[in-house]
Amino acid sequence: MSATTILETAPLGALIRYTDSSPKPPARFTKKLAAWERSNGVGRLVKKEPPRPYPTWTAPASFTLHEGNFSSDGVILVTIMRTHSADSALTFEVAEQPQPGQVRVLLDFGGCTELLHLAESVTAAELWIAKEGYRNARLEIVREDGDRAGRAELAA
Repeated sequence: MSATTILETAPLGALIRYTDSSPKPPARFTKKLAAWERSNGVGRLVKKEPPRPYPTWTAPASFTLHEGNFSSDGVILVTIMRTHSADSALTFEVAEQPQPGQVRVLLDFGGCTELLHLAESVTAAELWIAKEGYRNARLEIVREDGDRAGRAELAA
């Protein structure tokens, strides 16, 4: 499916796989492999942004995928996020939907909602907020129909 379809239908917290449909090169070709990995991967959908008008041009709608963290001794050192625009030539697919009962920890920032964490329960989400210290985070319980539900404003 296209990037536009992901923007319109995929919920925050969904695992998104993307590809350019090219075959994976052998490991001995390190530069070709690195280039292939930039165009083929998987990440959790954490943010959707509408088109942004500027005086001379309009930035297309986009979405951001969280691909992973590099950490040492329990401390996250680097977070890998990749943003794709609605006019991306890559092919996308929803690999996994958030399960009913899971809880999204969300932060509203700059007119967009960003997924900070996807917890297994309300208790786990509250513990995560307390540990990480997000004061303006809110919780949203994933329902079976996939719609947004169960909003609760929390202060950490």
